[in-house]
Amino acid sequence: MTLTVLFGGLPEERPVWGEALRAAPAGGPDVRLVMAPEDVNPTEVDAVLYDREGPVTEFARYPNLKAVLSLWAGVEKIVGDETIAVPLTRMVEPGLTEGMTDWVVAHATRLHAGIDRHIHAAPGDWNDWRPPLSRHRRVGVLGLGELGADAARMLRALRFDVAGWSRRPKALDGIDCRHGDDGLEAVLRRSDILVLLLPLTPAPENLMDARRLGWLPPGAAILNPGRGPLIDDDALLAALDADHLSHAVLDVFRQEPLPVEHPFWAHPKVTVTPHIAAATRPETASVVVAEQLGRLSRGAPLRHIVDRGRGY
Repeated sequence: MTLTVLFGGLPEERPVWGEALRAAPAGGPDVRLVMAPEDVNPTEVDAVLYDREGPVTEFARYPNLKAVLSLWAGVEKIVGDETIAVPLTRMVEPGLTEGMTDWVVAHATRLHAGIDRHIHAAPGDWNDWRPPLSRHRRVGVLGLGELGADAARMLRALRFDVAGWSRRPKALDGIDCRHGDDGLEAVLRRSDILVLLLPLTPAPENLMDARRLGWLPPGAAILNPGRGPLIDDDALLAALDADHLSHAVLDVFRQEPLPVEHPFWAHPKVTVTPHIAAATRPETASVVVAEQLGRLSRGAPLRHIVDRGRGY
């Protein structure tokens, strides 16, 4: 069986993705890879590789579609599309996970060690402040899926005192795992550094409002590489201005690119990174795509199918 697979990414990404997909390990299905929507008869398309920034936005025009494979971990832009009557999967791949963990660890250790104190020190400012040992620094991770669990494990390996929260009960060696409303409050109240790695669903929008930001210990810092709307922007700025929070490192925003006039850009206690914490890497993701297409051709269940009710 030959699968006709339509790449739905941006035109400028077609060469690198085409090369990576064609170089994926042999032994999978026979695939006819089409790199642009205009190059295929819609009735022939079996699967779409979906990019939320790409040109494929109408799925009803593909009447024989069997699956939509998202190239992104987040699917909030597409999950409510009722014209998708086939399995929708999210991207889970090693490069994306490792990249996210690298970002989290880099900024968590930066804040823990007070590196900015020395980078921005004036000549003659001999500040001999010393951080506590990492085992005495309490880190909280909200969201213990693929990304959150990996970040939590790596932080624990660096000897941080790590607690995690998820909607449903989870168990991770060495991590104090909590769930439910009481568990969320408990994790927030003990987090000197808080990492947000929850998916965006209607329930957690503005999860970190003024009340919950107030539960964080005085001087706490927050890292958000998850979803921009998880934080109430005005409440965050107020907490920073009141010196309740010491710093925020933000990689995701309600509007992207972040408008130049947004106060986050100029705030001395905010670090802005341009949504680069976790990117899907074609060289590693292509292996996952090939494996999924193999399952599709055999009639086997796809992995990482999105639960439309939960939104992820």
